[in-house]
Amino acid sequence: MKMAESQTKGERIYTRVTPLEKRMIASAAKAQHQDVSAFMLESALREATNTLLDQRIFWADADAFAALEEDLARPAHTPAGLIELLSRKAPWE
Repeated sequence: MKMAESQTKGERIYTRVTPLEKRMIASAAKAQHQDVSAFMLESALREATNTLLDQRIFWADADAFAALEEDLARPAHTPAGLIELLSRKAPWE
């Protein structure tokens, strides 16, 4: 994921790592032909994007999706007593 290239990078993020973690990250960065900073930023942005998308998108096979569409097409059911309950004055009012 590429962020806007024209924005000035003035913010810093610091993290502490073990020597083993640092070597592993450096090796992975080298394998991608990147410096450690670029590798870490790209990796963090990719994971941030995936984390946010996981909260908005769900995957379903064709059968599960068809069942969902059927449920959504049915008229809403109002449980007995709900309208009466919601029309009551709240105890704190």
